[in-house]
Amino acid sequence: MASATVLKGLKLRADQADGIIAQLKHQIAALQTATALSAGKGEEEQLREKNNALQDEIETVKISLKVAEIRNGVKQIGVPQRRGITTSAGQRGAGGDKAAQAPPPQAAKATDQPQAKKAKTEAGQAKDAGQAKQDKEKPAKDNKSKGKKAEAGAGEAEKMDVSRLDFRVGKIVAVEKHPDADTLYVETVDLGEEKPRTIVSGLVNHIPIEQMQDRVAVFMCNLKASKMRGVSSEGMIMCAKDGKIEILEPPPGVIPGDRVTFDGYPGTPDKQLNPKKKVWETLKPDIRTNKERVATFKGVPFKVEGKGIVKAPTLADAEIS
Repeated sequence: MASATVLKGLKLRADQADGIIAQLKHQIAALQTATALSAGKGEEEQLREKNNALQDEIETVKISLKVAEIRNGVKQIGVPQRRGITTSAGQRGAGGDKAAQAPPPQAAKATDQPQAKKAKTEAGQAKDAGQAKQDKEKPAKDNKSKGKKAEAGAGEAEKMDVSRLDFRVGKIVAVEKHPDADTLYVETVDLGEEKPRTIVSGLVNHIPIEQMQDRVAVFMCNLKASKMRGVSSEGMIMCAKDGKIEILEPPPGVIPGDRVTFDGYPGTPDKQLNPKKKVWETLKPDIRTNKERVATFKGVPFKVEGKGIVKAPTLADAEIS
């Protein structure tokens, strides 16, 4: 009766050991996938060594189980050996070597229970190590996820209004036709800065060159510079468009560098608009002249503080660009 109880206990422990091995295989696979840092590789190697030691203990328990079954008259049937956790030929052969060196029946009986307990303890330690590694990596992943959400939130909260556009009064101090494009003017514009800017405009077919010279107009000054037929353009002259094109007219008394502002839209313009964020393209549909020919953003006039509003000469309800 006692032998049957011992045999039953050994079988139960062997089944538990198989379950632990399956868990450890899963944990190792997860670690191999998630661990890319050198520190993670070191911990994986430690866990692998513990698993190898546990495999050795389990093989010993299985041998003891076979010995106990033989002593109790249980017929042994040869079956293919289950593949171990390790995959190298030397490691797979370790179990066979130990089988050849199996202890005598008396020693096996004396050590059955301590070895099973030791195997269970090692399995628990390995499982705890794997769980600790997963717990350590989880906060890092959570923080990374939170960081991405925070960045996304900041992007969603980023304001998208006309205060981001740098509209200023400028004076065209020199103008000539583009040497390589019949429809383009190359203008030298005083914007109240240390040196004038070069701005290229496609107005040859719409505004005579004599009307461009010494003209005071409104310019957008924070577009990213771009080359137009080989000449770098550092801004854009603002015009009303509705079949024909008219240059917007600032109020009397303005000087180069005066900023155009909008009531209800305070703020400092972007130093340079990021083309990828398409700020100008997003705001452009709401920038138009009204029925009184006043240039507006969502109905709010273009205004030079203390001097007046910006208008188109004749075009009402026209787009501005």
